[in-house]
Amino acid sequence: MNGGFRFCKAMGVELEERGIVEVSINLTDYSNTSIYRVYETVKMECKRYGVNVLGSEIVGLVPMQALIDCSEYYLGLENFSIDQVLEARL
Repeated sequence: MNGGFRFCKAMGVELEERGIVEVSINLTDYSNTSIYRVYETVKMECKRYGVNVLGSEIVGLVPMQALIDCSEYYLGLENFSIDQVLEARL
């Protein structure tokens, strides 16, 4: 099935033993399709159908800049720089 975001591959998976459904997402270019944009869209669609989002997780490796982008978005950070990340300065 096609549609949705570019650089995003996703599918729903029922986890019967937990009584939930999981949306599994693989972003192939976070700089053009951000984590927070996809996450907020999934949350909005879930709400539209009366479904609660329980949480999220990252499986595998993730670029630091992708997480910084999420922090900037959710915290409303202004003039933030990678130089302010301790590990980037070590």
